[in-house]
Amino acid sequence: MTQSALSNTTNLQSYLPLLRGVSRSFYLSIRLLPQAVRAPIAVGYLLARATDTVADTTAIPQTERSTLLRNLQAAMELPAGNLNASSDQLAAFAQQQTDTHEKGLIRALPQCLHLLQSLSNADQACVRWVLGPIIQGQLLDVTRFGHGMQALQTEQELIDYTWQVAGCVGEFWTTLCDRHLGDFASLPTGTLREMGRRYGMGLQRLNILRDAGADLMADRCYLPQDRLTALGLSPVQLAQALARGHSDTLSRVTPLFNEYLDITQAQLRDGLTYSCALHSWRLRLASVLPALIGARTLTLLRQAGPQAWQQRIKMPRHEIRALLWRLFWRGTSPNTLAQEFARLLTPATP
Repeated sequence: MTQSALSNTTNLQSYLPLLRGVSRSFYLSIRLLPQAVRAPIAVGYLLARATDTVADTTAIPQTERSTLLRNLQAAMELPAGNLNASSDQLAAFAQQQTDTHEKGLIRALPQCLHLLQSLSNADQACVRWVLGPIIQGQLLDVTRFGHGMQALQTEQELIDYTWQVAGCVGEFWTTLCDRHLGDFASLPTGTLREMGRRYGMGLQRLNILRDAGADLMADRCYLPQDRLTALGLSPVQLAQALARGHSDTLSRVTPLFNEYLDITQAQLRDGLTYSCALHSWRLRLASVLPALIGARTLTLLRQAGPQAWQQRIKMPRHEIRALLWRLFWRGTSPNTLAQEFARLLTPATP
């Protein structure tokens, strides 16, 4: 390992607890990654997670969030960018956070920017590339929502959004692995990049389905208006039915809900195929974990149907620990991972 890479790894260690606090599943993946790609992927995630926190802090007016996001983007795009001009606004944002981990992340944002600037020029360019569409998607969220109930208008808007905030990440991972790890997979890089794109989009679509209820209560609807209209529904009707517990109205969205679950499952299967093509067991395990956790989450969502929007659906921690023990015990061969994926998609018998 070069001295620069060693320094990056050492600097990153102090920020791993922060990463664990804001994303327990991604933290597991980061710890498994080969050291050559760990720093740029972790730094990219921390910066994207921080800007996402800014976008989601609805206690701050839209114009202020948009301005700060653009200032952050400008600072991240410059090789010697800094956040000095935004320090007061960042402090105000930190004070608005009720989650101590997110508060800590916002306060550590200047240091995260320094971590970006300590990467190699090629890795900095790669991180800046992926942050571009992510922040653009966050800016669209800030400007789209906040004036009463608003929804995405078309299926294409949903597709574009899932690429902006997550699909590009699959391409980012593939590019970094190709640069740093050489012959790292049994499939061509171009094929992997496309699979990684679909994998990321599936993970974001899963988040949308899982969080649909909370989003509706916050006057946000990621289910496209044109698809709801075809079912004789509107986002306002869904929000009212959710608030009043009207299951008949909620059940009318079941065909769309199930269609999206099927699309998500196919995209997560692309993630499984992607992971099984990787030579390194550490890289394979790091990349497949979100797909396996997502498969179990899909099963829980299918069992609950749209009624899942009235509760928070997550794979329990004890099930994640059991999954990790099975993988460490049985290994991460493609056959084992395929069997786990199928098992997690199968509802548990009482």
